[in-house]
Amino acid sequence: MDAIIIGLIICIVIAIYFKSNPMAHSKKFLLRRFINWFPLGMTYAFLYMARYNLSVTKNALGTTMDKESFGLIFGAGTVVYGFSFLLNGPLVDKIGGKKGMLIAALGSSIANILMGVVTFLLLKGQIQVKNNLVLIFSILYSINMFFQSYGAVSIIKIKSYWFHVRERGLFGAIFGTLISVGLYLAFGWGQGIADAAVVNQTHELNFTQKAIRTIFAVDTGTQDAIWLVFFIPAFLLVIWALLDAWLLADTPADANLEDFDTHDASSDEMEKDFTMKELLVKIFTHPVLLTVAAIEFTSGVLRNGILTWYPIFSKEVPQTGGEFFNVHWGVLITITGVIGGFLAGWLSDHVFHSRRGPPAAIMNGVMILITVTMCFALTTSPFIVGACAVLMQLTVIGVHSIMSGTAGADFGGRKASATASGITDGFVYLGTGLQSISLGYLTSKSWQLWPIFLVPFTIIGLVLALRIWKAIPEATRRYLLQVEKISLVIDSDDKLTTITTTIETKTEVGELPSV
Repeated sequence: MDAIIIGLIICIVIAIYFKSNPMAHSKKFLLRRFINWFPLGMTYAFLYMARYNLSVTKNALGTTMDKESFGLIFGAGTVVYGFSFLLNGPLVDKIGGKKGMLIAALGSSIANILMGVVTFLLLKGQIQVKNNLVLIFSILYSINMFFQSYGAVSIIKIKSYWFHVRERGLFGAIFGTLISVGLYLAFGWGQGIADAAVVNQTHELNFTQKAIRTIFAVDTGTQDAIWLVFFIPAFLLVIWALLDAWLLADTPADANLEDFDTHDASSDEMEKDFTMKELLVKIFTHPVLLTVAAIEFTSGVLRNGILTWYPIFSKEVPQTGGEFFNVHWGVLITITGVIGGFLAGWLSDHVFHSRRGPPAAIMNGVMILITVTMCFALTTSPFIVGACAVLMQLTVIGVHSIMSGTAGADFGGRKASATASGITDGFVYLGTGLQSISLGYLTSKSWQLWPIFLVPFTIIGLVLALRIWKAIPEATRRYLLQVEKISLVIDSDDKLTTITTTIETKTEVGELPSV
């Protein structure tokens, strides 16, 4: 049933994509762009499956991998992921997103196979690695996350050439959908694989799980086949990599279409060839992008602070009355993540004239209420805790999709989109690393410390988002003035303080500065 729901969601997203065409692209262009972003996006979703399968494995291994060990392993991988963008962001800006995505898929596949081999040998008793489990998995998971990081920058790099700044809110929504589908694959399919891999299964399995048991002879063995949680995503990534090699095009021109000006920060510098040093300096000296990165640091703490730890919490602490959320965790976070991504994208494009700060501020404000509620309900109402955990995914995916998925490309521009989105996304995983190590320790002391730890980061995220409430690239400002017939009133500081439409009647719609 869950798979059917996810399939319907994907179909709805595709329908919205073809229906929403504010730039009046030709049907040929829309179709070719779909053929480009769909396999690209599904590869990214399966990368998520090959990333968060560690969380599924932790629960499946039980006491073999305790919370502190898991926190250290996951933390090591996410810190490597964060810092790797300093290398692969500028590199993907040079080699293009297609090659970057192939590196991501194939590299992650190899790393997952290695983790599966170690898990196989561990459970078969052929090697004694229990005492060195943290070290071995930290190294292999870090290798996985190094290659995973190529995926994030590659999808944004390709998107920056195919989506105009006025339709990137839509792509941000699609980006959020792909993340959410990836989370379903990790926690829905991944948990399903783990359940099928248990020899002495106590509950009824579906057709696919029975097929897995038959194909891999799980039901005839004497040992759980948890390694399949790594092997199956690795195989699927290879399939998607082959499709990407066939279908992807870095730019419209590479697909025999005409390139167009997307009116982002690169509109005035398309002829310039940046060095790696220039790309890094461009990003690290840009005040808006630095603020976006800081917001993403908080979103990394919040997203994975809930996403990773709620399933562990619900397994350790009986959730009487809240079982629904644990059973359907994968599909619930997918549905709410899709809603969050589309809500943030719609607000940005249609309410705030392609400004990315306002949706992030609104959603951070909601997250304050959610985390405070969790603090009071943690030990009294499992249903409220589960509902809060699901709603957190709605808001935090909205923030992430509109920040790394959209603002990074806007302010970095096509020429630096991989570097910009890579660094901002890197801060997500630096935040993830902080929460992983911190919560691995804190929850071992008391689960009550879990939501308390998250509250300050919601407040910091709100304050930072308010700082870029008015921010918009200069090329976008010019486009709004020249093409969409929006008149601007500029004060003595050359800041855009009023924007009024002149199509029929002048109506004040907000403040919009030139950056």
